[in-house]
Amino acid sequence: MQNDISLLKKKRVWIYAFLFTLTLINYVDRVSLSVASKVLKEEFDISPVAMGYLFSSFVWLYFLALIPMGYLVGRFGPKKVNGYGIGVWSVATACTALSTGFISLLSCRLIMGMGEATTYPAGARVIREWMPLKERGMATAVFHSGSLVGPAIGAIGFGWLISAFGWRIAFVVAGALGFIWLAAWLKWYSHPSKAPWLDDAERAEIAQGHISSSNGAAQPVSLGLKGLARSSSMWAIALSHGCAVYATYFFLTWLPSYLQAEKGLTVMSSGFYTAIPYLGAAVLAIVIGRLSDKAMRPGAAETGQRRMVVASVLLASSVIFLVPAIDSTWAILFVITLSLATCASAISLNLSLVNDLVRSEDDVGTAAGFITAVGNLFGLLAPIVTGYVVAGSGSFALAFMVVGALLVVGAILSMFCTRRPIGSAAPVNQAVA
Repeated sequence: MQNDISLLKKKRVWIYAFLFTLTLINYVDRVSLSVASKVLKEEFDISPVAMGYLFSSFVWLYFLALIPMGYLVGRFGPKKVNGYGIGVWSVATACTALSTGFISLLSCRLIMGMGEATTYPAGARVIREWMPLKERGMATAVFHSGSLVGPAIGAIGFGWLISAFGWRIAFVVAGALGFIWLAAWLKWYSHPSKAPWLDDAERAEIAQGHISSSNGAAQPVSLGLKGLARSSSMWAIALSHGCAVYATYFFLTWLPSYLQAEKGLTVMSSGFYTAIPYLGAAVLAIVIGRLSDKAMRPGAAETGQRRMVVASVLLASSVIFLVPAIDSTWAILFVITLSLATCASAISLNLSLVNDLVRSEDDVGTAAGFITAVGNLFGLLAPIVTGYVVAGSGSFALAFMVVGALLVVGAILSMFCTRRPIGSAAPVNQAVA
C-alpha cells in the first residue's frame, strides 16, 4: 500500500494517465456504434446479420494493420506513430456523422480500425520504456482498464447525446475527444531519458528498474516478426489472448442489444446497465494487475510465472456460462461484471506476460502487435458469429455458451504452453511455477 501511495507522488503517474485515457477514448469510439445500433437499424433498415458485420468491420483493417504498426512503433517510437493513429481514427469517428447508409457506415468503421491499430503496440512500448518490472502488471492493467471505463462512459454519454441531440452530433463529439488527447500527447510525451519534466532521481529509478529486470545482461538481438512467430510461447499467448478478446468483443458489440432485445430496455437505460459491468470490471482489473506484480518472485518474470494468474482469471471468467439460466437483470449484470473483469485482466496480463518473456525491447511493439492481431482475428469473428447464432436460434443462450467454452480453452493454453522465454532457445526450468 505504501508503494502504491508513493507512486502517486511520482511524475510518471502522468504516463499512467496517458495510457488510461488513450484506451478510454479508443473504446468510447468503438462502443459508439453499439449504443447507436437501434437508431441506425431503424433509420437505415439494417438487419441483425448486417449489423453484426458493421460491429466487426473496424476489426478488419485493425487486424491487418496491427503487426505493421508494431514494427513502425519499434522503428519510429510510440509518440509519432500513435499520434498519427489517433488523428486518423478521430477523423473517421467524426465523419460517421455524415453517413447515409450501410456502405458509408462501413467505410468510416474500416478507417477508424486502421487508426486504432497503433494503440496497443504503442502502449506496450511505453510501458516497457517507462515502467520498472515491479510496476508492469499494474501499468498494463491501468492501460487496459481504459478499455473498460471507455465503454461505460460511452454507453451512458453516447446514449444521452443520442437522446438529446441525435446520433450525428454524438459521433462528432466522440471524434473531438481524440483531438484533445492528441494535443496533450504531442506536447508532453517523450522517452524518459529525454522528458524535460522528469527529475533525475526518478529517471535513475526507472533506469535501475530496467537493469534489475534484465539482471544486468546486454540487450539481446531483435528477433523480428519471423523469429517471434517461431516461438511456441508467442503463439500460446496469442491464442489465449484470442479467446479473451472474443469474449470482450461479444460484450462490447452485443451487450446493449442483448439488454434491449431480451430485457426490454430502452437505448438510454441499456446504456446505463451496460456501464455497470464495465465500471466494476475496471476497478477489479487494476486490483488483479497489482496483485500479479506483488506475487512475482525475483527472476520469475523470465519463467512466465504470470501465466498462472492469466489462466486463473480466464477460468474464472467462464462463469458467463451461467447467464442463460438467470432471470434477474441485476444477477445477470453481476455475473457479466465478474466475467468481464477477469477476462479484461487476462488481456492486460497477457501484455504484461509479453513484456516479461520477450528479451529484446525492440521486439516488444511487434510482439504486442502480433498477439493483438491474433486476438482481434477472434474479435472480428465474435460479432459475426453472434449475429448468425442469434438469428438462427432466436436467443442469446448459445452465444453465451460459445464464449464460456473459449475462455476455458484459453485458460488451458495459458497454464501449460507459455513457459519458455521469447528470444532464447534455452528451455526454462519446468520446476519453476
